Amino acid sequence: MDTPQIVSLLTTGGTIACTTDAAGVLVPTLSGEDLAAGLRPRLHPDRVRLRVRELGRLDSSSLRPRDVDEIVSAAHRELGDPAVAGVVITHGTDSLEETALALDAFHGDDRPVILTGAMRPGDAAAPDGPDNLFDACTIALDPAARGMGVLVVLGHKVLPARGTVKEHTSDLVAFAYRGPQEPTRPAALPVAPLDGHRVDVIAAYPGAPRDAIDAALDAGAQGIVVEALGAGNIGTDLARGVEEALRRGVPVVVTTRAAHGKVRFDYGGPGGGASLGALGAIGSGHLRAGQARTALLVALATGTDPRALF
Repeated sequence: MDTPQIVSLLTTGGTIACTTDAAGVLVPTLSGEDLAAGLRPRLHPDRVRLRVRELGRLDSSSLRPRDVDEIVSAAHRELGDPAVAGVVITHGTDSLEETALALDAFHGDDRPVILTGAMRPGDAAAPDGPDNLFDACTIALDPAARGMGVLVVLGHKVLPARGTVKEHTSDLVAFAYRGPQEPTRPAALPVAPLDGHRVDVIAAYPGAPRDAIDAALDAGAQGIVVEALGAGNIGTDLARGVEEALRRGVPVVVTTRAAHGKVRFDYGGPGGGASLGALGAIGSGHLRAGQARTALLVALATGTDPRALF
């Protein structure tokens, strides 16, 4: 008889682990073993063995860089066992795309790491978590998933980590891929802690002053992501703040609030993308603010030229 394949299940909380309390509020109460209990009967016991490790029960909007570091370290520890076929991580959907990008940046193993979650709590009349978790385990065991990096599996979609965003607040199909038609991944980097590094996100809008950038610099920001307008443009005063950040040696990445498309430095003028690029700002490509911030954190943590990650 063949030895069963091991799927490592790491649980972190999120809606998939939530139930509704007496006040009608969602609270993460389900343990890793609680989630696994509904999954095990759907896996062939002679072919698959589930190994469960609970890392926490947090709302993903509360995750800090140190929590992401713990998830990255846990995934690497699991992959240190050659018997493990793949790793599945349950995660809240609010910041799932950021954790996915961090995991992918450090993932050089052919075996898949899958993130999944839920849009409905575990005690809903028709929870989506059990099917998402089963789908994630199925993909983790699929040889076709090897070499594809970190994947997001949710709402019967299989998406590459890099370029995937949460696009809906409540729909069961909450995530979409916004990257290039042919997904690309930078070379995996050695694991380094994100904790201790600070990157702030500043939103541009018509007439936005430079104050938020100045405040971020004064507070110790080591990198700044500007969520620009259109293809990557900002107003004159905010552009002066970007110029000051770059003068101080603080890297600035320009992303966009537009839902689709690549950041393009086409326009002139004080805050036009071409002018920002000439000053040394970096276009985020297809990455939106959350993943652009994470990529810049990774660059700072590893001492990598940020341009290599965009």
